[in-house]
Amino acid sequence: MDLGERKLHILQAIIDNYIISAEPVGSRTVAKKFDIGISSATIRNEMADLEEMGYLEQPHTSAGRVPSDKGYRLYVDRLMKSKGLSPAEADYIKNLYDEKARQIEQIIFQTSKIISDITDYTTFILGPQLDQVLIKHIQLVPMGNNCALLVIVTNAGTIKDSIITIPDSISEDDLYRFSNMLNEMYRDQCLGSISLRPLIKVRESMAQNQEFFNSLVDVLTDSIEIKGSRELYLGGTTNIFKFPEYRDIVKAKEFLDLMEQKDLLYKLLAHFKGNGVSVTIGEENQYRELQDYSIVTTAYSVGGHVLGTLGIIGPTRMEYSKAVSVMDFMGKTLSRYLTQLFVKE
Repeated sequence: MDLGERKLHILQAIIDNYIISAEPVGSRTVAKKFDIGISSATIRNEMADLEEMGYLEQPHTSAGRVPSDKGYRLYVDRLMKSKGLSPAEADYIKNLYDEKARQIEQIIFQTSKIISDITDYTTFILGPQLDQVLIKHIQLVPMGNNCALLVIVTNAGTIKDSIITIPDSISEDDLYRFSNMLNEMYRDQCLGSISLRPLIKVRESMAQNQEFFNSLVDVLTDSIEIKGSRELYLGGTTNIFKFPEYRDIVKAKEFLDLMEQKDLLYKLLAHFKGNGVSVTIGEENQYRELQDYSIVTTAYSVGGHVLGTLGIIGPTRMEYSKAVSVMDFMGKTLSRYLTQLFVKE
């Protein structure tokens, strides 16, 4: 059966109404609220066809229809109207970033809060893979009691520090000299591409202190190692209670339990490789636990290199037009702020 313009208009009207009301939509509602230009009886026949085609479902015999996952997919791909952010929302976002975001963790946390506040959905963000962070400064700081602090400062506002034991033969001047050598070798290099081969120069300067040199190499290696796991940030977890379909205590508990499955959410975001904004609806989700929800994801990047992923999760009765617009805007905004942070001296 062919999907003509009339069926598409009716399907769009039903989905638009259901997203707002969370109540099954009948033919009378469509006829009254939307300028379709046909009778309730004709709309009812078209709705029956749409149900037969799999775009609508009827939860009860006497009830109206609700969209199926297939109906939502057609709506997202062809029917929904773009709904951009208002100037007030854009200003709100800019002000929050400018006032509170100074380091990577702050920016990611703030992004999570902004998205959950504006969309009313739960936000989950995979923190950045920091192999693109640049080393800005390395310093060996004497601490007394035969100890020094190896401090590595990055251009992303993060600091790594480790304590190293130093022998009596190493003076403060030696630590200062070794620090200068390390800076000459590693300043402005990416953490993910550091090579320890240049340390041969330092080793020659420590011919009488091989034990200290070996300790320095061990500590430096541990400090610059890029760990496999990355932080997962959640925001607006309790937003789910704003939706009537989750006021049922059993469904609400299932959702909260799902948010505790960090490994599942991590895998979901870590495997996202797409460009732009991706919408996954209900049973399209590869994980069974997520098949009652819709998920909207996008990547954020610095210099064209993808660092991580933003995601929101909510009921399949999601306001897709706004969700897609917000995620597109926030992915680009987060990329811009991180780029500014990464390139500043």
